[in-house]
Amino acid sequence: MTAKEIFLEMLKPDGKPERLLDQYEALCLWLFEPVNGYLMDGRHPGTTRKDRWGVTISWPEDHPGQQPITTEELKVLKDITHWREVVHAPDVEANCQEGWEESIKAGREAAGNDKLLCAFSGTGLFEQCHFLMGFEDTLTNLYEHPQEMHELIDYLCEYKLKIMKLYCEKMHPDGIFFHDDWGTKTNLFMNPEMWREFFKEPYRKIYGYIRSQGVIAIHHADSYLAPIVEDMAEIGIQCWQGVLPENDIPALQRRLQGKMILMGGIGAAIDRPDSTEEEIRSYTRNILETCGPGGHFIPSITYGLAGTIFKHVDPIIDDEIRKYNAQIHLPTRNTVTLPRRRVRQAPVAEPAKESQSVDVLSAIALALCKGQRRKVLELVNTALAEGKTAEDILNNGLIAGMNTLGDDFSAGRAFVPEMLIAAKCMSQAMEVLKPLLQGAGIQAVGKAVIGTVKGDLHDIGKNIVKLAFESSGIDVVDLGVDSSAEVFVETAKKENCSIIACSSLLTTSMGEMARVVRLAEEAGIRDRVLIMIGGAPTSQEYCDAIGADLYTPDAATAARKAVEALRARSA
Repeated sequence: MTAKEIFLEMLKPDGKPERLLDQYEALCLWLFEPVNGYLMDGRHPGTTRKDRWGVTISWPEDHPGQQPITTEELKVLKDITHWREVVHAPDVEANCQEGWEESIKAGREAAGNDKLLCAFSGTGLFEQCHFLMGFEDTLTNLYEHPQEMHELIDYLCEYKLKIMKLYCEKMHPDGIFFHDDWGTKTNLFMNPEMWREFFKEPYRKIYGYIRSQGVIAIHHADSYLAPIVEDMAEIGIQCWQGVLPENDIPALQRRLQGKMILMGGIGAAIDRPDSTEEEIRSYTRNILETCGPGGHFIPSITYGLAGTIFKHVDPIIDDEIRKYNAQIHLPTRNTVTLPRRRVRQAPVAEPAKESQSVDVLSAIALALCKGQRRKVLELVNTALAEGKTAEDILNNGLIAGMNTLGDDFSAGRAFVPEMLIAAKCMSQAMEVLKPLLQGAGIQAVGKAVIGTVKGDLHDIGKNIVKLAFESSGIDVVDLGVDSSAEVFVETAKKENCSIIACSSLLTTSMGEMARVVRLAEEAGIRDRVLIMIGGAPTSQEYCDAIGADLYTPDAATAARKAVEALRARSA
C-alpha cells in the first residue's frame, strides 16, 4: 500500500493498514496558493509587520515561527464591546481569485501519487481571537462579555467558511489541515463546557462543510484535549494531528474506537541540540510500542508542520519507525501507558454556603474563587471595618482563596479564565490593602524577575505565572519576551530579586536557561537567588541538568513552590 492508501484505510473505523505511517509521509501540506499568498504577504524571518487584520506579527531571524505582539498599545481590539468598529476580516473572495491553476498543478506534482494534497489554514477561531485582543482578554471576555464573544466568533467562522469554500471550489484538495490550539501541554485553556458553548458549533459548521465536499478534515492542536476528544470526532474531525503523549493516547484509542486518527505522540522533549541517538530511539520506541497496537495512530512529531527543529532528530525517529514496521507484531492487550497527568474525576465538593456562620475571611476567599470582583471589594472593606488587619485579610482571605483555586487548577478542575479573573479580583483588592500593609511595615514575600528567554516570543504561560506570583504576595519585575541571560541576571542584581523565573516554549531557546544559571554564578548572586524554569519542553530532568532550583508543570504550582522556598530561606 502507498502512504496515501494507508491513510485512507485508517479513516475507516475497521480499517486494516499494513503498517504504521512515518510521520507526515502521507500528507503534502501546500501553502503556496493564493489564499496563503495573500494572507502571508511579506512575512519572512527578520520582519515585524502588520498582517491583513492589523495584527502586529514578529518573526525574528533564526526563529522557527512567528508570533503576534499584543501589548496594550498594539492590540487591534482593546474593547470587545466595540469589536464591530475595529475588526475587519480580509476580503479573501475579492483578492484570491487568480493564480489557482498554476498553484494546483505544482501542488499535485509535489504530492504525486503517494501523498494527499492538503490545503493549510492556520490561525483558527480561538487563535484569531487572541491575535486580535491578547490571550488574557480573550479568556476573560468569554466570562464577562459572552454575547459579544459569540458574535465575534460567528463573524470569524463565516470568514473561515469563505476560505474553505475557496479551497474546495478552486483547489479541490484531498484534505484541509486546520490549525487551532485549545490548550497547554497539561490542560485545556478553558472549561470543556465553555469550549462547547463558544467553539463547538462554529467548528461543526466548518468541518461539516469540509466533509460535505468530500474533503478530509485534519485538525492540528498540540495540546491536552482529552476531555473533548469525543466532541472533536462528533463535529467531523477525522484526524487530530499534534496529539501530545500527555493525553494518554492508548486511552483515547479505546474511547474513540476508530472514529478518528490520532497523529503525534512524539513531543518536543527529544527535539533538543543535546539529545542523544540512544535517547531519541528509546523515546520513539516507547511511543511506538505503547500506541501502535491500539490502531488508528500515526507516530509523528507533534508540530504543525513536518520536520524537527534540530536536524539530527528527524532521521533517527524515521529510522526507528522503519525498524518497528519491519518487525512482526502480534495483537496484544497488555500495552504500557505513558506517564500522564491524571485529573481527579470525583465531583468537587460544594463550597460552604455564604451565611452569617461563614466568617468574612472565608467569604473573601470564596468570592475570589468565583471571580466576584465587586463582592470581594465589599467584603474586604467589611473585614477592615470589623477590625481585621490588612495582613490577615491578605493571607487568610485573598491568598487562601488563590491557593484553593490553584489546587483546583493543578487538578484540572479550574482553568485559565478562572485564574485570570481571580487575579483581577486580587489586584483590585490589593489597591485597598497596599497602603495599609506598607504603613504596618509588612513586606512582600519576595521579589521575582520573570520573562521568556531569548529566542522565544511566547508569553501566555509567563503571564499566567506572573499573575500567580503577584496573587501570592511576590513582587514581580516582568522582562517580557526574548530576554537574554544577561538581562535576567543584571535585573536580579539591580532590583535585589530573590527569584529568577525563566519561561520557554521552544526547544531552540532552552539553552538560554542554562546561561542564566551560569551567569548568576559568575555574578556572585547564585547563593541568594532561586532560579525557576517552566514551559512545555522543560522538565525536572532538565532543571537538574542545568543546575536550576525549581521546575513546576503549571502556574499555580510555581507560585506555591516559590512562596514555600522563599519562606524556608528566610526562616
